[in-house]
Amino acid sequence: MTNIFKIGLRNLFRYKRRTMLTASLIAIGVILVIVFAGIASSFKNEIIGVLTNSNLADIQIHTKGYLSSMDNLPLDMTMNEKATGVIKKIIKSNDEVLAFSERIRFGAAISNFIQTTNIRLTAVYPDMENTTCPDLPKRIKNKKNDPSKFIEKGEIVVPVNIAKGLQLKIGGDVVLVANNKNGSVNATTLIVSGISENVLGPTGKDGYIHLDDATELLQNYDGKEITEIAIKLKDFNKLDGVYEELSQEILTIKNQQGKEAFEVSTWEQLSPFTSIAKIVDLLIVVVKIVLISIVLVSILNLMMMSVYERVREIGTIAAIGTPPGKILSLFLVEGFSLGVISSIAGSIIALLILLILNLVKLNFTFGRMDISLAPTTNAAEVVITILIVVAISVISTLQPAIKASRLEPVDALRHV
Repeated sequence: MTNIFKIGLRNLFRYKRRTMLTASLIAIGVILVIVFAGIASSFKNEIIGVLTNSNLADIQIHTKGYLSSMDNLPLDMTMNEKATGVIKKIIKSNDEVLAFSERIRFGAAISNFIQTTNIRLTAVYPDMENTTCPDLPKRIKNKKNDPSKFIEKGEIVVPVNIAKGLQLKIGGDVVLVANNKNGSVNATTLIVSGISENVLGPTGKDGYIHLDDATELLQNYDGKEITEIAIKLKDFNKLDGVYEELSQEILTIKNQQGKEAFEVSTWEQLSPFTSIAKIVDLLIVVVKIVLISIVLVSILNLMMMSVYERVREIGTIAAIGTPPGKILSLFLVEGFSLGVISSIAGSIIALLILLILNLVKLNFTFGRMDISLAPTTNAAEVVITILIVVAISVISTLQPAIKASRLEPVDALRHV
């Protein structure tokens, strides 16, 4: 077997120019796959990080049926204090949970005493929200240095487009008017403490107030009612496992009708970016298919030409008693060696490119999100890519190798 490998490698470099060209094409394919996958995965992970750390969190819990009517911000599907206590006990018992935040989400009218417009409000406790969505305070322009106090009682953070439309400034007064779940209209005056940027662009109408102010405005005096609990994990990569664990416990809680009382959702079920993330994954698969095509065509062409040019040589070694199986093995070794050498060389170059990109840092803005790409890959991705290339190399060599092993010595020796 050792001799077959030696002869196979020697035959590869008999035609140096052709072998180098084919090897270069395969290596370029490997480089494109690893670098593109690294950049695409980094982009996807950065966007997910911005969304989860600025607003969505990793997991959210709502009353059953809330998600289907979330756009209307219903206040008749809240969690009472008793239910919230049970859920918080389950959350705290999970070692993978880093933090959680109670929220009330509702719609209201905001006025500067001259003009009025609509606003979507999220009422939070600032210290809890800061640990659950640590990037949120960074998107708020205010005069506070402590991110855990980005909003206090009697204050409101308004989105930048509403601030411009109503000509609001930090320190100014606004009036909030909202309906509670019973239909009563209530109002309160708040001070503008900050102006926030929406992560998806300037059209957002999401503002923030203190949860105690929301409780008073919505007159939830019988016990604080909230619309959702947002959860941040210690390790985002364990999202699926933690989601399953929390779901199994929380979905066992029944309402008075004996049905599931709550629903658990990951960020994927809450964000339209999920479809973009799936497209990114699809693009990575498409690039890998293109790689396979390049390898298949390149090696098939090289080996077909090799068989054609060495017909008489094949006839000679067959005539002196070399069995068809060894001739077959000889060509398979050539394809295998070409795949191994090319894929390893391409992987090394790709890793160097990723290292350079990490040192340079690719910074750009996506919507209102400041993205800093640090493309990386993992050993499993590189090994899988190499194995795919080697496997396709052997497969594409198979047909020419079989053809060579089946040549009749007499016919091969007469070949011109």
